[in-house]
Amino acid sequence: MEQKLLDAMKKAYGHDGSNVRLFFAPGRVNLIGEHIDYNGGYVFPCSLSIGTYMAVKRRTDNVVNMTSLNFPDEGTIQFSLDELVYKKEDDWANYPKGVIKEFVNLGKTSDQGFDAVFFGNIPNGAGLSSSASVELVTAVMWNEVNGFDLPMVEMVKIGQRAENDFIGVSCGIMDQFAIGMGRENKAILLDCNTLDYAYSPIELGDYALVIANTNKRRGLADSKYNERRSECDEALASIQKKKDVAFLCDLTSAEFEEVKDAISNPVAQQRAKHAVAENERTKKAAELLGEGDLLGFGQLMNASHVSLRDDYAVSGKELDALVEAAWKEESVIGARMTGAGFGGCTVNLIHKEGLNETIERIGSDYENHTGLKAEFYIAEVGPGAKEITSVKEGER
Repeated sequence: MEQKLLDAMKKAYGHDGSNVRLFFAPGRVNLIGEHIDYNGGYVFPCSLSIGTYMAVKRRTDNVVNMTSLNFPDEGTIQFSLDELVYKKEDDWANYPKGVIKEFVNLGKTSDQGFDAVFFGNIPNGAGLSSSASVELVTAVMWNEVNGFDLPMVEMVKIGQRAENDFIGVSCGIMDQFAIGMGRENKAILLDCNTLDYAYSPIELGDYALVIANTNKRRGLADSKYNERRSECDEALASIQKKKDVAFLCDLTSAEFEEVKDAISNPVAQQRAKHAVAENERTKKAAELLGEGDLLGFGQLMNASHVSLRDDYAVSGKELDALVEAAWKEESVIGARMTGAGFGGCTVNLIHKEGLNETIERIGSDYENHTGLKAEFYIAEVGPGAKEITSVKEGER
């Protein structure tokens, strides 16, 4: 990977490889706890071994040049550190640009730009947080090369604000947190209200964590994500007239039953029902995984998908077909959509014995129902965002 990035830097900018620094931020998958991070609930994500790589060399002026190997037709996108404004024509580069702008908002400025090459091996639009990965790799880079010495949690917040305020997507903090704070072979039980968190070892024994990509592309900004968040806000406002709560996920299911009639909009009531129940499932799931109860964990994964399909309505034909194909297999103990929905990926717990044959049958069933070919890969739980190496003068 290092050589690929160095070669790309030479091709794009003529750099010989000296004083080029390399950074990495993973993608993430959420094991359970969907669409509740912005409702004050718990989530249970882990960082992946795939992600976004960034090669950087500082400039002496205030110009920033960015090239992505994933979008070769876009060419090099250029902007000045004096002009950190959203431009539609800058496409993907608005994400790193927004991160740098958030540093400026904190008083962390620089008059020295850089040349950069990005490369991501996260499937674009798959729901594994390629945008948050780009945000965090940029944040770690900008923090390191300028010696700003911000803690990782602050860079996580910078990434979220960039997406909220600069890009205009009302995402919660889970994606950025999982990517920034990830640890190898560990999941994170995160309270998105307080940002209290705990690491939980992922010990799957005879089972493999398999991510399946529907290859039904989804775009977060133009999905119904913001609509769902608005519906939850409506439900919360109605409940607050009867009960003093700050978030939907402050409620237990029993408490929700007592106050749900305050929500006059039946659709908003369904959305709230999912948020409350999913929060309880997530806390229980982390507990079961810690006890090694994989069967119980898998059952909660299944229940999560049903809730996302029926109460939150963020699944869709392709995700449902892929999950249902997995449910037909005896060796699959849990399967659910993961991410924002409307396409993207599923996450599955599948017995390792006959794994390839199981995956083949699931893929065939899915293609028969949708006409699409799913892609499968066994997930490796990797580290969080970091500098991976530094190529100094004279090393090449």
